[in-house]
Amino acid sequence: MSAAVTAYLLLGSNLGDRAALLRAAQQQLATTAGEIIAASALYETAAWGREDQPAFLNQALAIRTTLPPELLLAQCLAAERHAGRERLERWGSRTLDVDILLYGPEIIDQPSLTVPHPRLAERRFALVPLAEIAPELEHPQAGLTVTELLARCPDPLPVRAWLDAAGE
Repeated sequence: MSAAVTAYLLLGSNLGDRAALLRAAQQQLATTAGEIIAASALYETAAWGREDQPAFLNQALAIRTTLPPELLLAQCLAAERHAGRERLERWGSRTLDVDILLYGPEIIDQPSLTVPHPRLAERRFALVPLAEIAPELEHPQAGLTVTELLARCPDPLPVRAWLDAAGE
């Protein structure tokens, strides 16, 4: 068995009951991928890349896992499939998207997996929830903390804390 590593994931949804889909994905990942040790609040933002679609809800998770990166990715993709994800177009609407933002201090460059996420520093919707749960976490390539990356982020899209219908 591998030593446990803390990985950081970003969940996103802009179709269906977005909050319920994120909750279900979190529960599934807690069962299949490792122990969720931190979860951000939910944040809403306009779609990045293709803005002519519904707004996204996003949430960052810290997960203690003994899975190697490739198997963690497989569990993330399984959660997407379970939520009915269809990959029809790049940056299109989706029921669920699960990205591996960071996997411990590792730098991974494979055809199927790049970690740290290659566009993390450009995406406010990922940095805001990540900064909530790991503000001092250092990006292994940039040498900057998540807070510093957020301060330098060029993404102009606003990211707002989201309250569901019950005000939670």
